[in-house]
Amino acid sequence: MRPARLSAVLLALSTLASVAFAAAPQFVRAPFTRAEVVRDMLHGTVIEDPYRWLEDKDSPETRAWLAQQRSYTKHVLSQVEDRDSIRAIVARFQQVDTRDTPVERGTRLFYSARRADQQLATLVMKDGDSPQVTLIDPAAMDTTLGTNVWLLDVSQDGKRLLYGVRKGGEDEVEARLFDIDARKDLSGGLPRARYLGIQLSHDQKGVYYSRYDASGPRVRYHLFSQSVAQDALLFGEGLSAAELPTIALSDDGRWLVITVRVGSTGNDTRLYLKNVQSNGKVITVADQLKSTIQAQVAGDNLYVLTNWQAPNGRVVITALSAPRPENWRDIVPERKDVVLEGMALVGGQLYVHGMQNVASHLYAYGPGGESFGEVALPGPGSIGSVSGRWNQKNAYYSYSAFNNPPAIFRLDAAKGAAEQWWRSPVAFDPSRYDVRQFNVRSSGNAKVLFYVVSRKGIEFNGQNPTLMTGYGGFNQPQASHFSATVAAWLEMGGVYVSTNLRGGNEFGEAWHKDGMLANKQHTFDDFITVAQWLIGRGYCYPAKLGITGESNGGLLVGAAMTQRPDLFGAVICSVPLLDMVRYHQFLVARLWVPEYGSSENAEQFQWLKAYSPYHRVQKGTKYPATMFVSGDSDTRVDPLHARKMTALMQSVSTDQLALLHYDVASGHSGGEAVDKSIEDSVDNMQFLRWKLGMLRP
Repeated sequence: MRPARLSAVLLALSTLASVAFAAAPQFVRAPFTRAEVVRDMLHGTVIEDPYRWLEDKDSPETRAWLAQQRSYTKHVLSQVEDRDSIRAIVARFQQVDTRDTPVERGTRLFYSARRADQQLATLVMKDGDSPQVTLIDPAAMDTTLGTNVWLLDVSQDGKRLLYGVRKGGEDEVEARLFDIDARKDLSGGLPRARYLGIQLSHDQKGVYYSRYDASGPRVRYHLFSQSVAQDALLFGEGLSAAELPTIALSDDGRWLVITVRVGSTGNDTRLYLKNVQSNGKVITVADQLKSTIQAQVAGDNLYVLTNWQAPNGRVVITALSAPRPENWRDIVPERKDVVLEGMALVGGQLYVHGMQNVASHLYAYGPGGESFGEVALPGPGSIGSVSGRWNQKNAYYSYSAFNNPPAIFRLDAAKGAAEQWWRSPVAFDPSRYDVRQFNVRSSGNAKVLFYVVSRKGIEFNGQNPTLMTGYGGFNQPQASHFSATVAAWLEMGGVYVSTNLRGGNEFGEAWHKDGMLANKQHTFDDFITVAQWLIGRGYCYPAKLGITGESNGGLLVGAAMTQRPDLFGAVICSVPLLDMVRYHQFLVARLWVPEYGSSENAEQFQWLKAYSPYHRVQKGTKYPATMFVSGDSDTRVDPLHARKMTALMQSVSTDQLALLHYDVASGHSGGEAVDKSIEDSVDNMQFLRWKLGMLRP
């Protein structure tokens, strides 16, 4: 190159660099965090923890540190340009009418709904063709908008309603009884606690409930006219804290169906029945199958969806008089190409929804398993659980996809035909976007599927800001569904990638087991392999690839960024598990030992330490810019993980960005007011826009 041309190019590059630098926030050094190394000896290995003191969230030093971190994060993000325009895009997709799937009682429908001008969802009723009316508005309970409500159960005659009240994003709730016609709360209800299920008795005199107590979960009956201290114990004597009973009352009010999950993994479920009408003894149906179980009663029969001897699931039927597994008879056999996810008994018919290549299908059967074919869905996407009853005509279910806003359908059980009952009015045009599914071979030659969502006509030249997410755990699938946040990201020109990793349920129990316990690294292998595919195929350069995950997904992105920091430009790690050596000691985390293992076991300690993100951080390594998201009200995954990891990441380098987005009133279970949710989303978008090079030059 000639000297004159070289000088001109260098001058141009210098000018562009100065403009780009001016458009981006100035780098500000993170607050200092005191290190105080604590050393533990585990199975002959010394484990060092420099930020153990941050585990105590209530200490004055931790609170002062949090105040500094929150101020630092706010200062950094406030410098990113175009916040108002980004807020407008996000608000367009969040400030819209919403509805949940309704519960039908006679001519009345009950559901959660929020108008575009409301901050929180309300509980409403629609009676026949009459306009919907608001029954309970949480905004009237709390001027700070930190309280939310949702439907728990409705009486058979549609005159009593049981609803939950939650503060912030904590898991604990209070249950209240409401007189629908009188429009007022009634005495009774249940105090704030962690409940696993609550059902109104048919005589409306009380509730059956399963509560998670320190002594272990228990199933009880609460008579509204008596104190909770007098509640009768129905089931659970001797259950450990890791055995979780959930309950369902049969449509005729006779049978209480009790399913006990061992831990949160879902692959060891036990089934029991109790005739509450006659106050009969608890009947053990199945307690040794080491499988998933869903059960419903219809008339004198018990229907069971299980993966026992069928990794992809099957439905069996048996008489209530002989409910043991030796009497089970297949009515929906296992299919090798479909994973069964749920069932509903509606209008004397059986409806089963399943997943094929990560897309939902809804199948109709007669009560004895006679196949009536599929219920047509709008396209590849996902449906929610089907709401309906054995003795009523209609069922309702929700549907959405990455490029298809939420809709609710009403299913005529007798005809097996569905019609749209409600559709989101969100201003999103599906025709502008492509949704494509790909696959790649990961470790062990596993075939991993993933979706790529982008604007039509986009050029894949490596310059596309791309956001990738995943979950891969607890037998939960990562399905195609509409998200206001994803819609905003696509609107801003980003590419979105959703991965289906081992540990989930996309391909049955075998897929789940291949990503849990000793195989957990396979989940991270799958995620990293998809990232390499995207980079190798020119979808984005590493500097343009952002990753995000929540909860177990927070562990996923924490592991990915510490194992392959060279692949990513930005990370949003929300309500995460990161210290996998100590995770089981906090809150309800012992429930997850069947999924992850525990460092108390010598062999499992080796697996956990090998991938524990907190223990893989090393000085001198260039990590991607990271924002950890958590809050005080998370009573499920202890926020200590985010606090400690932020301090550690800030300590290993003074010129790499690690932020803590910490809300003193937010938690794991959501329920934020819309304006707060919008601001949080804008913070995430601003962070990604800045670090993935989306700012205007």
